[in-house]
Amino acid sequence: MTGRLRQPTGRYGGRTAAERQADRRRRFMDAALQLFGDSPGFRSTTVAALSEAAGLSTRQFYEEFRTLEDVLAALHLQVNDWAEEAALAALADAGDLPLAERATAIFRAYAANVTGDPRRIRITFVEIIGVSPRLEEQRLARRARWVDFICAEAATAAARGEAAARDYRIAATAFIGSVNGLLHDWRAGWVDATLDEVVEELVRQLLAILRPAGWPPTEAP
Repeated sequence: MTGRLRQPTGRYGGRTAAERQADRRRRFMDAALQLFGDSPGFRSTTVAALSEAAGLSTRQFYEEFRTLEDVLAALHLQVNDWAEEAALAALADAGDLPLAERATAIFRAYAANVTGDPRRIRITFVEIIGVSPRLEEQRLARRARWVDFICAEAATAAARGEAAARDYRIAATAFIGSVNGLLHDWRAGWVDATLDEVVEELVRQLLAILRPAGWPPTEAP
């Protein structure tokens, strides 16, 4: 396929073409979340199976997407958007709290969003891995966005005198790897802890990064 099929215009059944297209796309995305995120997984799903699960035709699939990889790419971004929206909402509510409370609120919101639906974890931590160079670039770009988020909050904490002032990019990248691994393993049943305990551990790790040994420096007598 060199491109998507031309879509109809005008009203039908009281809905515009744009409204019908949005509904079709939502149905394909909902079906993909189930098939990619549960069973049989992205690599074992066909266009025909996805279309059937969405209650639509393969012709309608190609009106919205070129390949199944396009669907996975869109779904991966959507799952990350949901988590980011949850973290930003928590930050907006906790912006004036002390650092430890602020970090706890953000991580609790993020962790609850990501782990609340096991299909989302599988999409963002499992199914996206190793599919293609294009999706690997997207995965790393989205992770870089989380690095930027942590660095921005670290800079805010430093400006408030709550953390050491330094470049946190490497530390934030390493920390995100810990976050992803711990949440994935917890949801898979490999970590014997409550989600609150997981969040508390993540906050302890973050605070140790932001407030290393010897900080704050003691004042000269």
